[in-house]
Amino acid sequence: MNDPVKVSCHCGAVELRVTLSEGLSGARRCDCSFCRRRGAGVVSAPLDAVEVVRGADKLTLYKWNTGTAEHYFCSACGIYTHHRRRSDPTQYGINMGAIEGVNPADHEPIAWNDGVNHPSDAD
Repeated sequence: MNDPVKVSCHCGAVELRVTLSEGLSGARRCDCSFCRRRGAGVVSAPLDAVEVVRGADKLTLYKWNTGTAEHYFCSACGIYTHHRRRSDPTQYGINMGAIEGVNPADHEPIAWNDGVNHPSDAD
C-alpha cells in the first residue's frame, strides 16, 4: 500500500492524511456540470483511508442532484479538498492540487471521464 499523503486547503485550516488507492497513476477529471467548472484532477482513496487531521469544523459540504456525491471544501478559503464519489460511494476523490508536493501540471494529460452521461443516470 502507498504511504499516506498530506492534503490541505490553501489557508491551512483543513488538513487530511490520505492513503491513495493507486497513487497518482489513476488521476482523472470529470466533465459533469459541477466538476468541469472546478477542473481539478482527482485520485482515489477508500473511505477508511481518509483522516481529517485538522479543521473538521471548517469543512463545508455541497450536495446536489441525486445527493450521492458529497463535495467538501474549506469554508475559510474555498478550496475543494475531496468528495465522496457518486460512481463509487465507497471511495473519495482527492483533489490532486491539494496534495502536498504535487503539481497536477506535472501529470498532464489527465484523462477526462464522461460525467455528463453518468452510468447511474441510466437506471
